Amino acid sequence: MNISLFFILFFFVVSIAIGLYSQKGKEMNLEQWSVGGRGMGTLFVFLLAAGEMYTTFTFLGASGSAYSDGGAIFSIVSYGCLATVISYWSFPAIWKYAKEHKLISQSDFFVKKYQSPYLGVLVAVVGIVACTCYLVLQFKGLGYIVEATSYGVISSKLAIWIGAIGVTVFVMLSGIHGAAWTSVLKDILILGIVVFLGIYFPIHFYGGIQPMYEAIEHAKSNFSILPNQGMNTTWYISTVILSGIGFYMWPHTFPNVFAAKNEKALRKNAILMPLYQLILLFAFFVGFAAILQIPGLKGSDSDLILLRLSKETFDPWFVGLIGGTGVLAALVPSAMLLMVISTLLVKNIFQVFVPSTTEGQIAKLVKYLVPVLSLVGLYFTFKGGNTLFGIALIAYNFITQLAPAFFFSLLKRNFVTKYGAFAGIISGGLLVSTMSLGNITIGQLFPFIPQVIKDLNVGIIALFVNTLVVVVVSLMTKNITLTQPKTKAVVE
Repeated sequence: MNISLFFILFFFVVSIAIGLYSQKGKEMNLEQWSVGGRGMGTLFVFLLAAGEMYTTFTFLGASGSAYSDGGAIFSIVSYGCLATVISYWSFPAIWKYAKEHKLISQSDFFVKKYQSPYLGVLVAVVGIVACTCYLVLQFKGLGYIVEATSYGVISSKLAIWIGAIGVTVFVMLSGIHGAAWTSVLKDILILGIVVFLGIYFPIHFYGGIQPMYEAIEHAKSNFSILPNQGMNTTWYISTVILSGIGFYMWPHTFPNVFAAKNEKALRKNAILMPLYQLILLFAFFVGFAAILQIPGLKGSDSDLILLRLSKETFDPWFVGLIGGTGVLAALVPSAMLLMVISTLLVKNIFQVFVPSTTEGQIAKLVKYLVPVLSLVGLYFTFKGGNTLFGIALIAYNFITQLAPAFFFSLLKRNFVTKYGAFAGIISGGLLVSTMSLGNITIGQLFPFIPQVIKDLNVGIIALFVNTLVVVVVSLMTKNITLTQPKTKAVVE
């Protein structure tokens, strides 16, 4: 066994051990398993949120996109900070309402707000599709990391299988507690590794960050600024708005909010999180540093740039440390995703059509479904796909279609009906799915419109259509009051 492989296996075993230890002394009913008994303080809420934010994408996709797309990658930092500002006001409202009504999932929130279990089914389906995309991203990233940092001893396919089995055991036994405790180790390692690499590579190859940018500018003029077409200023602004709104629409965000001990913990989390965004800058520096050192990579090959540069620069033991950290960066978010997908399928879809299911049966089904979902994730992972950044953008565009109905529900006097919410989500989801999966641009549909509109993110167009449909259909159905009670205000 080489030293690199030792580090990878060591961190994998440690993560499983932490998960097993974290559930000791707790009765792992559905509430404990999924939302930690609603007793987590600021630190664990922060770590869970960071666990979602700093994943294999931080290691691979961020540096890979900086390498291939240049200045467009800074949109991630922008929309992340915008999202935390929104969360400062919205999270306490969500938490208060969820605690009052004992909600477990994101879909529960929509069901209660709009008094419609079938709207909850739709929200669950949207969440499951988006989370499955993100689960595939984590599995792909895990395979890339382990194969590269083990120097080919463990193939990407075998690594994904081992990782899937490990995270399945981890989730079934420890639930959200294991994810929270493992995040402590993961975030310490990611912070150290990414910051070190982001400082070391520019100094090692160029003598500093400024000389690095000067060298890139000399070799590839205007690479680090936004182009006139494609990922230009219009795309950047629309992407920041879209992703900022949709950043916390992910179903696995809601259990983290529900798990908080109080509203203060959530507000502190919102204050701290923008500072944590700065870690991403160091991942970008790695990608920029590689542009002149390993030129010519295209497509998904660019996602491997951090690993390739590290292998060419450092000893195997340090490469193994990077690999072990990458394993943790995949396992924690994968655990959260599997938990949420399972909960949505059982509690918000299965129970709607089989209402006689008891809470005890739901708790068992949610856990037993996890291995099946892991296999589904493996299937889509091995079928191939786009770059990690591309997969992430498609998933973001899709999940953001829940935003209009969600934010309207926080109003003191919500005029939106369940029919409007349903129609908006359907219309926005269909539009963004058709355009994203079919690689259809606005410019292709309307070649005569100005370039500034052609380059809008397709998700923002779908979000506009979604909002328009929500308003129109709600106004048309506002007199249908038999099953549309007034919603209770949650924003003071």
